[in-house]
Amino acid sequence: MPELTSSTSPAGEDQVASRRDFVAAAVAAAAASGTAGSAQAQPAADVRHFNPPGLSSPPAYSHVVEVNGPHRTIYLAGQTGVDANGKIAGDFRAQTVQVFENIKTALAAVGGGFEHVVKLNSYLINIEANADEYRQVRASYFPNKSRLPASTLLQVPRLAQPGYMLEVEVVAVLPPKQA
Repeated sequence: MPELTSSTSPAGEDQVASRRDFVAAAVAAAAASGTAGSAQAQPAADVRHFNPPGLSSPPAYSHVVEVNGPHRTIYLAGQTGVDANGKIAGDFRAQTVQVFENIKTALAAVGGGFEHVVKLNSYLINIEANADEYRQVRASYFPNKSRLPASTLLQVPRLAQPGYMLEVEVVAVLPPKQA
């Protein structure tokens, strides 16, 4: 493999070229050992981006991204306390219930449920005042206490729209779709 060298030129052209040589050599070595070939032999994942009925239709992102391969990995955009008509639910508890109902709707659109959720990232604007209530509502959607998802709970100074009190992102894993 080519040796990486330091560059003394102002533009760093020698360093960039040596990095290119290094990467090219690494790819060649991987191909020679069969690593690249086996990676190419893997079937390509089928990726679908969509906004299921029952959720709002945002212009800048998809609520659901489904990756179908050896298993289906589902990525849900951060869900807020907004209903399908774009109306924000009232207090914190109402927004939290709306968030989990939105998640339920999105999961159902791909044939899943809360039992398929493997990771939650939750963002609250006032963790001291609302964490306990958030945990109570969340727990009601995950009745199987032996299979709880990994979970991160963070406080943020604000969310995308005034009035949002929380946002929850979800990753779920489902069996592959049958053809």
